Amino acid sequence: MAKDDNTIRLDQFLKWAGVAQTGGEAKVLIQFGEVEVNGEVETRRGRKLVEGDRVSFDGQAFTVTLAPYSGQYE
Repeated sequence: MAKDDNTIRLDQFLKWAGVAQTGGEAKVLIQFGEVEVNGEVETRRGRKLVEGDRVSFDGQAFTVTLAPYSGQYE
């Protein structure tokens, strides 16, 4: 998640959610049109997700929930 906003990139979210094991795998899933964001196919791996966005893949649905960045790990 970026320090200055409450977003996460789609490829990062797929890894975090356990849908993809690597960034490369997430990239392929996204580019092949296998991932939907809010009911629409998304082919941009850098798509920024915000709180409440719905991500779907292969019959699984996830709702994006983000905690504010605390700066704890700088």
